[in-house]
Formats: sequence, structure tokens, C-alpha cells
Amino acid sequence: MYKLNFPDYEFKIKNIDNKRYIFDIVRKKFFILNPEELVRQHVVCFLLEKGISKNHIGIEKKVIVNKMNKRFDIVVYNRDGSVKLLVECKAPGVKINQAVFDQTLIYNKSLNSQFMMITNGLIHFFFKIDNKTKKYNFIREFPFS
Repeated sequence: MYKLNFPDYEFKIKNIDNKRYIFDIVRKKFFILNPEELVRQHVVCFLLEKGISKNHIGIEKKVIVNKMNKRFDIVVYNRDGSVKLLVECKAPGVKINQAVFDQTLIYNKSLNSQFMMITNGLIHFFFKIDNKTKKYNFIREFPFS
């Protein structure tokens, strides 16, 4: 497996029929452990470490984009149900390029998140969205805790 740019977290891992599975504490079930899922689970632990309640985290839920069903990786909800943070996770071998930013911004058209995070587990980008001007400003650190 990859050494990611996150603290070391402990995960429940099990093997079934020569496949490895990782337990997701938000969705409360095991998922096939592929590189993107490993990044997603690290982000979940990172969010919890930042003080975000697992009750405010949504993982791989449907969003409609241009009349097509898509799935976002992770969102953090405000108490009023609006989206505070949209996270796009990629496998460590995936380069974060303009296409990844564009994909995340397209998802955000439906979600209207205040902040976004894009990560491949090695590199993390954080930015604040101005939904009126449709511009984003990069920020150095995780935007809230």
C-alpha cells in the first residue's frame, strides 16, 4: 500500500476471497480496499481528527450533474444541511490536474459548498469558493476545525 501524506491511522482490514476490505466508520460497513478508497478513509479520519462529527459527513452520495447521476466522494454538512466542504479523492497515482479541478467544480454547481479539498493522498489542495462570482481562492491550511 501507499504511504500517504496524512497521519498514521489504524483501520479495520479484512481479507475475503483474496481481496482486502477496509471498514468505513461513517457508512458502517466494509469496502474493497483500492487506492482511492484508502485515500477516502484517510480523509474521513482527518476530518474526524479536526473535530467534525461523523454525523455531518456524507460519503459517495448521488448528485445530479447536467441531468446525469454522479457520486461525490465526501461532503461535510453544516447543521442546517447545507454543504460546508466538498472533498474529491483520487488514487495516489492520479495526477491532480485541471480536469480534476473542473470535475470538482461541476459537482459543486449542485452542492454550493463553501470550501473544497482535492487530494490524491499525497498532495492536498484547499480552497474557498465564492459562489456568486464562481471563483475559488486557494488557502494553505484546512479551513476550519
